[in-house]
Amino acid sequence: MIKSPCVDVCRMSLPLGVCVGCGRTLEEIARWSALTDAERDAVMAELPRRREALGLPDGASAGKD
Repeated sequence: MIKSPCVDVCRMSLPLGVCVGCGRTLEEIARWSALTDAERDAVMAELPRRREALGLPDGASAGKD
């Protein structure tokens, strides 16, 4: 199974250009299954900093438990 930062809050913030649930861009979401493990790991590592910089809530608490 491919790991994913998705928290089932799939709503894009057009001004920010990212999903308010997971913090990924539309391009990252669209290409997610085609990315290598290393590419996915790189995006996953960036998401906490990106979410904080954009003022988004912690993705871990934004969706499913």
